[in-house]
Amino acid sequence: MNQIHRYKMGVVGNCSFIAYVDESASIRWLCWPRFDSASVFGSLLDEERGGTCAIIPAGDFHSRQYYIPNTNVLCTEFETVRGCFRVVDMAPRFLHFERMYRPLMLVRKIEILTGSPVFRVLCQPRFEYGQKEPMVRMGSNHIEYTGSQMPLRLTTDLPLTHILEGREIVGAHDRYLVLTYGPPLEAPLQSTAEEFLRKTSLYWQQWIKSSYIPDLYQEEVIRSALVLKMHQYEDTGGIIASGTTSLPEHHGSERTWDYRYCWFRDAYYTLKAFNEIGHFEELEKYFEYIQNILAVNEDRIQPLYSISGRADLPEEHLPLSGYLGNQPVRVGNNACIQIQNDVYGQLLVSLLPLFADRRLMFKRNGSRDMILRLLFWIERTMEEPDAGLWEFRNIKAVHAYTMLFHWAGSKAAIKMGAALADLEIQNRASALAERASQQLEQCYNPRTGAYMQAIGSENFDASTLKLITMNYLDPSSERARRHLQHLEEHLRTDQGLFYRYVHPDDFGTPRSTFLICAFWYTDALAAVGRIADARRTLDGILTFRNELGIFSEDIGLDGSQWGNYPQTYSHVGLINAAFRIARRLDLPAYQSP
Repeated sequence: MNQIHRYKMGVVGNCSFIAYVDESASIRWLCWPRFDSASVFGSLLDEERGGTCAIIPAGDFHSRQYYIPNTNVLCTEFETVRGCFRVVDMAPRFLHFERMYRPLMLVRKIEILTGSPVFRVLCQPRFEYGQKEPMVRMGSNHIEYTGSQMPLRLTTDLPLTHILEGREIVGAHDRYLVLTYGPPLEAPLQSTAEEFLRKTSLYWQQWIKSSYIPDLYQEEVIRSALVLKMHQYEDTGGIIASGTTSLPEHHGSERTWDYRYCWFRDAYYTLKAFNEIGHFEELEKYFEYIQNILAVNEDRIQPLYSISGRADLPEEHLPLSGYLGNQPVRVGNNACIQIQNDVYGQLLVSLLPLFADRRLMFKRNGSRDMILRLLFWIERTMEEPDAGLWEFRNIKAVHAYTMLFHWAGSKAAIKMGAALADLEIQNRASALAERASQQLEQCYNPRTGAYMQAIGSENFDASTLKLITMNYLDPSSERARRHLQHLEEHLRTDQGLFYRYVHPDDFGTPRSTFLICAFWYTDALAAVGRIADARRTLDGILTFRNELGIFSEDIGLDGSQWGNYPQTYSHVGLINAAFRIARRLDLPAYQSP
C-alpha cells in the first residue's frame, strides 16, 4: 500500500452496542445483541459475505462526516449533481421512566438539504459473521430478517419494494429508517425518530456539560470522552478495549486480534480518564462487574473476560476475506489463558477512588475480603514469570511493568486500609510494596542507566515510562531524567511516535508503533517538566487521528492508522496527557456550574 491509510468511519453507540458507519453511509460493522456477539453487518471484514446496510447516492458524489457537536450523533453529508442530503445516524440513549433507555435500535434519518437527490437503500444483513443468510419477509411498513437469535427488523417510510430490489429512489423529502434487533419499533415512525434524535443529542450534550475539561485540547478531550463512554457495556459494567476484531497492526502483519473484551489493564486506564473528567458512574458499574468475577474465581484472575464475566474465550479463525485481505480473521482471544500478574495491582488501583474520594457514597460491605484476596494474589505471584502486558505468547519473564503494578496496587491498598481503619491490610500492603520495589530494582541496568523490560533483560520497553508517570521514580530526579532519555534514544521515532519495543517477538520484529506509548511519552515529558516538548509531541500525535478526531491502536511510520478502532487505550492516553500538561501549566479545568 503506497498511500496513507486512515479509517474513514464514524462510530455511534449507546452502551449496549456500537455501529461503524463509513463515508458512504454504509454500516460496515455492527454486532447484535452485544459488543462480542456475531456481526449482523460485517462488510468491514468481508465485502461480499459480511452484509451491509447502505444508502448509496446515484452517480458521482462527494461526502464528509462530522458529529453534531458534543454528541455521538453522526452525520454523513453527500453532495451530488441532483442535490445534497445527509444521513444522520444515532443509537438512542436517554433517561426514560427513571431508567436509561438504550435499546438495540439504530435510527437513520435521510435529510434532504437541496434539490432532489437520487439514492438507493440496501439492507442486507448476514448472521453468524456472514455465514448465514436470513429469511426475508415484507410487512406493510417493515422488512423482517429472521435466522438469528432474535429477528432483525427494518421499519421505514421508504418503498419496501425499492429496498428489496435495490431500485433508485428520488429524495423529495426527509425519510426515516429504524433498525431493531428483538423488540421492533411499534410507535409512530417519524415523530418517534425525531424525538429520539432530540433526546439523544441532549443527553450527550448534557453529559459533556457536566464534565471537567482542561483549558487546552478541549475539542480533542471531548471527542475522546464521548468515544470512551460508548465502550462500557452498561448492563454489566464491563469495559471493552475496542469494538472491532482482526484489524491488523500493519498490512500483512498477521497480528489480528479480537479486542471486544474487558481487559482489567485497559479498564484501569479508561476509568482513570473518566475520573479526570469528573465521571464516576462508570467506576461504580465496573465495581459491580469486578465483584461478580471475584465471587466465582478462587484460584487466580485472568487478564480479560467477556463483558458478562465469562472466562472461556477460545480463539477461532473465520472463513472471511479479512480487512483489506488481512488474515487470519479471529474471534475470541487466547490471551485469556495467559498468566499476566499485573492484573491484581490494576484492580486495586482501579478501585482506589471508591475509598479515597469523599464524593462517592460507596458501600464497603465485603470490600475487606476483596482487598485481602488481591493482596494474597500479589504475594503469591511476586516472583512468578508472566507474559507481560504485551501478551507475549511464547515468552515469559519477571516484567518491570508487572512489578510496578504489584507496587502501585499495594500502595493503593495501604490507602484503602487507612480508609477502613484496618491495620492488617495496611501492614500487609506495606510489606508487599517494599518487596515489589526490591524486585523492580532488579530491572535497573546501571550500565545503561535505565530500567529494562524484565529482570535479566537487555530490552527497552515503553511501558517503563509508567515508572515516571506513576511516581515510582520521582519525576524531578536524575534517574527519571536519564531513564526517559534512554527510552527516547531507543524507542522514539522521528515523528515523535513510540515503539512498544524493537526486539523480535512471537511474530517477528514490530513494524508499527503502539499509539498509547506516544501518549505515555507525552505524559512523562510533562511529568519531568519538559512542557514545551510535551506540547510539541502531543500536537504531533494529533495529526494521526482521522477527520472525526478518532484514534486507532497502531500508527505506521508513514502516519497510517492500523489496529483495532477506535482504541480506548489511545483516547485514554490523550485525556491523561492533556490533563497532565494543563496541571503543569497551572491551567484551570472547566466544569458545569
